[in-house]
Amino acid sequence: MNKKLWTLFAVLIAFMLVLGACNKDTDEPAKGTDEVKKEEGNKEEGNKEEPAEEVADDSALFPLEVTNDGDAISGGILKVAMAKDEPFQGIFSAELYEDAYDSDIMAFSSNSLFGTDGDFLLDDSGIASMTVDQANNKVTIKIRDGVKWSDGEPLKIEDVIYPYLIIGSKEYTGVRYDANFQNIVGAEEYHDGKADSISGLVKVDETTLEMSLKQISPAIFSGGDGIWTYAAPSHILKDIKMADLVESDAVRKNPVTLGAFKFDKIVPGESVQFVANENYWKGKPKLDGVLVKVVPTSSISVAIGQGEYDIASSFSASKMEEVKDFDNIDILGRQELYYAYLGFKLGKYDNDKGEVITDLAGSKMGDVKLRQAMGYAIDVEQVAEVFYNGLRERANSLIPPVFASFYDSSIEGYTFDPDKAKALLDEAGYKDTNGDGIREDKEGKPFEIKFATMAGDDIAEDITQFYLQNWKDVGLNVTLTTGRTIEFNSFYDKVQADDPEIDIFMAAWGTGTDPSPMGLYSKSAQYNFSRFSSDFLEKTLANIDSPDAFDADYRAGQFRAWQEYMAEEAPVIPTMYRYELVPVNKRVKNWNIDYSNESYSNLQDVELVSDSAVKSSK
Repeated sequence: MNKKLWTLFAVLIAFMLVLGACNKDTDEPAKGTDEVKKEEGNKEEGNKEEPAEEVADDSALFPLEVTNDGDAISGGILKVAMAKDEPFQGIFSAELYEDAYDSDIMAFSSNSLFGTDGDFLLDDSGIASMTVDQANNKVTIKIRDGVKWSDGEPLKIEDVIYPYLIIGSKEYTGVRYDANFQNIVGAEEYHDGKADSISGLVKVDETTLEMSLKQISPAIFSGGDGIWTYAAPSHILKDIKMADLVESDAVRKNPVTLGAFKFDKIVPGESVQFVANENYWKGKPKLDGVLVKVVPTSSISVAIGQGEYDIASSFSASKMEEVKDFDNIDILGRQELYYAYLGFKLGKYDNDKGEVITDLAGSKMGDVKLRQAMGYAIDVEQVAEVFYNGLRERANSLIPPVFASFYDSSIEGYTFDPDKAKALLDEAGYKDTNGDGIREDKEGKPFEIKFATMAGDDIAEDITQFYLQNWKDVGLNVTLTTGRTIEFNSFYDKVQADDPEIDIFMAAWGTGTDPSPMGLYSKSAQYNFSRFSSDFLEKTLANIDSPDAFDADYRAGQFRAWQEYMAEEAPVIPTMYRYELVPVNKRVKNWNIDYSNESYSNLQDVELVSDSAVKSSK
């Protein structure tokens, strides 16, 4: 082990001793630094007509599927462990959920309308097909005949329209009414109460919807430009007030769905039992059901080894050493649609105006050199190497490398360079005026930066303390918001509410399969948590999703301009990309995580080859 790694370990051991003394009576840590709050402006669908979303080949590191050729048993329950240290929220609605855990649960009962190909492009393999009339800015969506909801009610075109009425309602409580959605003709008038319906949505017949958009760009083929890629059971939801929908039984207790499995029993925050959906349009699944259960990160590896679960989701790469020798599992892996980042609070979100209000002059973190310095001060490379076994890497851009044609590898990003960090702080006027090793602000007054980050598994605290030490080493006094790391759900509540006790925060995005950054960084995006906007940013985002972007070179150029601009202005600084690891018990037959053919799209084919899961002999 090299000298730098030994130094890092020594620092972390010292911090663990301190934390052990300070936190002896505290609750179990709640959530890891690797967590994702899924952004759904970037839906779980893909692009079309340009081969830009080429998927990287992950097979060199891990397999993408297991087949297990043994004879399958009849039925059986697939047991899924969700590595998580706090309750899931349990918002089972594509229009309303806000984090990746609820999304992962819903995947077993998905209301998705469209299939996708290996480049994340919408195709005709799903419930619906789409025809684009670029010349007239119109889109026609047609659903298959004979598709039924899990309660036996036929799917109708009103169910395709209803999600738009939910998101567009002025009483909508979610976060998906944004610039993309406003691209639908009549959406703003409906949202503002000036119209009773969205004029751009026209029912042609019982299976056909015609949509009128203000413009059409390549994003349309990724489920962008305002297209919503899920249905909602209007026969259930139409009698529930929009403002009450998020807390309704139809969302929390007994959702009606289109997927391979249907909800059977929900223990709030703890587990979900699914049973096979006999009305599934691809045919009744071979499994009897699926059980998804929250399992603490501290015990997830032991549970896998003992054969308590068949699949593990949200499994951290930091646990790889604990399971790598188990002989009862196969470990699948793929480069994930994900990046972690350091965010800086640079303004507020005005809920009345529905837009970001940037205030660089009034923000503690408004000086770009201060933000850049904080990026150069943290040793992300060492954290990735020591804690994640090479299954994470320093991120240089806000576009994950999976999107090969849009990812810009030439951007250097923020490498560990404490000398450069110190020089930038000196230039910006943050200097140590009293010789105590801590810098004062530009007026020579004490300067404290409040840092919010998520609690989590047994390494989350160590990584947090290491970054705090990195910043202290360049003279910055960075302290934890609330005095400690914050439980996952509370963390995002505080970040989204622009809590004044948060100056900087460390979080992550699961980007979805549309690389467009519009849903995360536009002026109208509630997910724009840094609250940064500028004329150049808005123009570049608009260019990425403009009609001109049908020229693949033009769109790629605009993506590059956006990545370079965000790297320079540093309202958020990407820190890590990661591999997604999925341990799979050897009794599971036909589990696949290949983006072009993943099992969540073909759950009806998953089987088990024994009545109980295999236990490890090691």
